[in-house]
Amino acid sequence: MTGQRRVIARVLSETDDHPDVEELYRRAAALDPRISVATVYRTVRLFEERGILERRDFGGGRARYEASEHGHHHHLIDIETGRVIEFSDAEHEQVLQAIAARLGFDLVSHRLELFGRRQGSPARPATRPAGEAPPPAADQASPGLPR
Repeated sequence: MTGQRRVIARVLSETDDHPDVEELYRRAAALDPRISVATVYRTVRLFEERGILERRDFGGGRARYEASEHGHHHHLIDIETGRVIEFSDAEHEQVLQAIAARLGFDLVSHRLELFGRRQGSPARPATRPAGEAPPPAADQASPGLPR
C-alpha cells in the first residue's frame, strides 16, 4: 500500500462519523498535503471494491462511507441537521426474522435507515433525497410485499 493510501486508511480508521470523499480529502490532506482528491476517490473506490468500506446514501446528493468492520447496526438520519445516529436493536432484528419467515424466507441480510425529525421540532414539509420516488398512496402495498 502506498504512503498516501496509508494516510487515507488511517483517517478512515480514526473516524467516528460517516464522511464523504471531500471530507476524507480534507482530513487526509491535513496530514499529507501531497494527497490529491483524485487519490482519495481512487482509494475509496478500491477500498469499497475490496469490502473494506461501505457506501451509504443518507440523502443530500453525496455518498458517505464507513468501515465495513464497524459491526451490524442501523442508522437514524436527522433530516434537519443531517446528523447520523447509529443504533442496534435486538427486538427489531427479531421482527425482521419473523417477517422473512412468515413470507417463506430465511433472512440473510438487511439494511435499515430511518429518516426523522427530533420530537418537538417545528414541522417543515418533508423533503426527499434527489431521485427518490414519493411514497406509495395509503391504499397501495409496498413493492415486494403481499397485501
